[in-house]
Amino acid sequence: MNISTIAKYVDQPVVLNSLQKKMPALLIGGGAAFGAYDTYKHSKGKHPDKKRALKSFIVIGTTIAASLIGARGLKIGGKQIFNGLMENKPLKEILGEQKAAVEEFISNTGLKDKKLLEILEKSKNDKLKVKEIDTLMKKLPNSKEKEKLFDVILPKPENVDSHEIFGEIKRLSLLGLVPVAGGIAGGVAADKITGTSSKKSVANKVKEGFYQYFANIFLCNVGAGAALYGAEKLQTAKIIKPLSPVKKMGVILAGIVTTGIIGGSFIANYLSKKIIDPMFGQKKQDKKLYDERKPEMLDIALHADDIATAGVLSGLKWIEPALPFLYFISGYRAGIGYRNGDKHHHHKSLNNEA
Repeated sequence: MNISTIAKYVDQPVVLNSLQKKMPALLIGGGAAFGAYDTYKHSKGKHPDKKRALKSFIVIGTTIAASLIGARGLKIGGKQIFNGLMENKPLKEILGEQKAAVEEFISNTGLKDKKLLEILEKSKNDKLKVKEIDTLMKKLPNSKEKEKLFDVILPKPENVDSHEIFGEIKRLSLLGLVPVAGGIAGGVAADKITGTSSKKSVANKVKEGFYQYFANIFLCNVGAGAALYGAEKLQTAKIIKPLSPVKKMGVILAGIVTTGIIGGSFIANYLSKKIIDPMFGQKKQDKKLYDERKPEMLDIALHADDIATAGVLSGLKWIEPALPFLYFISGYRAGIGYRNGDKHHHHKSLNNEA
């Protein structure tokens, strides 16, 4: 049994549908647990900080709601207001397509093998096990009919080229923008509700949102597209061989590291000082670039979403359902206006910043 068999298992449409269904529960459960932990962590003795808890759960709620709406779309009264940014085909439709593909294959090939027929019959109503996929791959004779069948029940990773990837980058960048915007909106509302709003608190939320989106999401996506475009030019010049999905993912990750991780925080901080500060009437001060916001371990950890993004852009669709969950932390940090230049600020970020 090889890696391609396992890859086919996780990329089955039925498996992807199951992962997509679990995403909202994981997002809501994880967000609620994080909010409870954050409140407990900053409790004063045995007495929880009720104002902080309220702010935290407002930010978490708006971030989660924005993430789900961005991913799955919005339907009101049975009417679709707008579509989500992630494919969410109903299971009934998926199984209908698989049933039709299997019946057409059997009709065209006259397959008689009982074991193979049993596995194909199962694929009409359920996902296949790794061993069953391995059996189909090895025992079904190679033919156009087999390729057509596999395109439906066991599709290959999409071969996304540099032209298509920029469309994917736009979609994934929007998917990351929505929870960040939701976090900022929730944070501003939370300050208003608790009477702790100030111009500085709003500015901090906008700056952190810009930092999270620009450094941790957008520039990483741009770096991914640029790296793949460069690799394709090298392939055209016959300097390198065509890339497999795994090698393509490596190229994309290299672009992410170069453009996003290394340069993202510098550019985000620079533009915040030059553009966002003046917008909120904050005077120019002779501060160093990283006085308000310097990269830290969690920022590096947040680039786990870039690994997921690289996987999606490489054609590995099974990673995509995890993206809203990974973008949640970026939205939350934007909502609290996280700034770490002052070592005490992160303890104050949900309190009065006036």
